[in-house]
Amino acid sequence: MASKSLTGQLKDKLIQQALERKLKKTESEHHGVNPLTARADIPEAWYQFDQYPGYKQLQIIYKGGAQFGIASPFFRIHDGIAGATSQINGKSYINYASYNYLDLSGDSRVSAVAKAAIDQYGTSVSASRLVSGERPIHRQLEAALAETYGVDDAVVMVSGHATNVTTIGYLFGANDLILHDELVHNSTLVGAQLSGAKRLPFPHNDYAALDTLLTEQRRHYERVLIVIEGLYSMDGDYPNLPEFIDIKQKHRAFLMVDEAHSFGVMGKGGLGLREFFKIDGKAVDIWMGTLSKSLAGCGGFIAGESALIEHLKFLAPGFLYSVGMPPQVAAPALAALSILKQEPERAQRLQARSEYFLAAAKAAGIDTGHSRGIAIIAAITGSSINAARLSQALFQKGINVQPILYPAVPEKSARLRFFISCEHTPQQIDETIQAYCEER
Repeated sequence: MASKSLTGQLKDKLIQQALERKLKKTESEHHGVNPLTARADIPEAWYQFDQYPGYKQLQIIYKGGAQFGIASPFFRIHDGIAGATSQINGKSYINYASYNYLDLSGDSRVSAVAKAAIDQYGTSVSASRLVSGERPIHRQLEAALAETYGVDDAVVMVSGHATNVTTIGYLFGANDLILHDELVHNSTLVGAQLSGAKRLPFPHNDYAALDTLLTEQRRHYERVLIVIEGLYSMDGDYPNLPEFIDIKQKHRAFLMVDEAHSFGVMGKGGLGLREFFKIDGKAVDIWMGTLSKSLAGCGGFIAGESALIEHLKFLAPGFLYSVGMPPQVAAPALAALSILKQEPERAQRLQARSEYFLAAAKAAGIDTGHSRGIAIIAAITGSSINAARLSQALFQKGINVQPILYPAVPEKSARLRFFISCEHTPQQIDETIQAYCEER
């Protein structure tokens, strides 16, 4: 027993000596600084949230606004439904800060099915749909979206942003190439980054530049994805979809169209870019859209061939490891889609009001940039300070419109961004243009 004890003590001593030698070596490598006391040498920027560059930039913006007497226009509290008008702190405003394009968020028919869904299914499906979260309303919504696009199937997810991130991030990898319009949404950029694929932007709506890029790059990669949007939310313009389809076919690439803003507002019946250009839905590989705008819900969807959708349902992390869409969100989106088809005059009225706004703005000498007069109209102000000042001045006159400031857009392209509703009246638009001209 004594021999065993001595052996154990010797072992412990040898271990201790080895640890001391390792510690001395580490101290030598750190120029004699003991790692346990090295915290004093770590800059605050590495462990303090208030030292983050983004936070510091926000403080600069706040101070700049205060110096010019401009209050923050963000996170305003709306008292009720936000459509063409909205109540903010008890006062009514003409509202241009909502994606409620077709006035279906707040429609009594849409609200009724949301309430009924809660009564039948509760407020949460409480798990991933793959595990135990499936409800009939999910499949009904997905089948209706697939039918609308003329494709095999669709899948809905709980976040529009996450839909792009998980779809792009999962389907593509290090041996692949992602080519995207330079003005695509952040969700596409994050998805591309997650994928590990090579990412190259091409000039806005320039399909000829895309063709040149593919001619140079295609054979260096396995899969290639082209990403464009149906209606660009900063500028209110759209791509020539048939040209992009031709290019993707020529180079044997995948084409993804993000219809977050175009679905519900473009096309004779509001069915999006496919209807607008009268193309077969199967000519595009991946249709993406959101439920939070024209469809009065929340979340995103992917529509396409069966192999794509089944693949995403079983293996895309943003769907597989996320709770299923709440029934009270899926049900109103399905109801809104049905109303959109039954009442195409909503989209037609939206288009007419948008054209009216654009024509009035141009006649008044307002710089509307690339806006095409469909739901989104920009008013370029030339600087962030001017955009913020105009937003505040209009708010004081009963008009709610948000500024888009640097770095969201280049400083010289700072703007006010007007989102049009089918319920805006010509009188409201005239009042808005007059107020803008008085304050610019």
